Amino acid sequence: MNSGSDTDKQQHEMHSQMILQGWGQDNPAFRQFFTSLFIPGATKEQMDWFNELQRNTVSPENAVRLREVSSNVDVRELLGEISVPTLVLHCRDDGIVPFENGRRMAAMIPNARFVALEGKNHLILEDEPAWPRFMGEVSAFLAQDEV
Repeated sequence: MNSGSDTDKQQHEMHSQMILQGWGQDNPAFRQFFTSLFIPGATKEQMDWFNELQRNTVSPENAVRLREVSSNVDVRELLGEISVPTLVLHCRDDGIVPFENGRRMAAMIPNARFVALEGKNHLILEDEPAWPRFMGEVSAFLAQDEV
């Protein structure tokens, strides 16, 4: 981690230990913790799917490595150099990345457009209210180059 309070660092370590200890088990209890952060508004079926997706797609060791790498990536100094159209979408109550982080990132990218989405999920599901807005914004953004 590049920065953060002692509490943030302790939480990061706790999450890493949860991954190492419980990720690969048949019992989804440890993975459910992360599922609840990523998609708290999901149905039981969607949560079960995401729990299994986690277990089947990455080993506990690689999940911790991916977490470590992503926690240490800091691109803030590069954001001002982006010279292509940029759309940043972020759910207001995202449990993984604070809403203000999305707003701040968009503000650091020249001419970026920030769109606030209503919802809690980090992964936007097609049956939630934010989905039509998400799809509309992405479709309109991609159509800009076709004009």
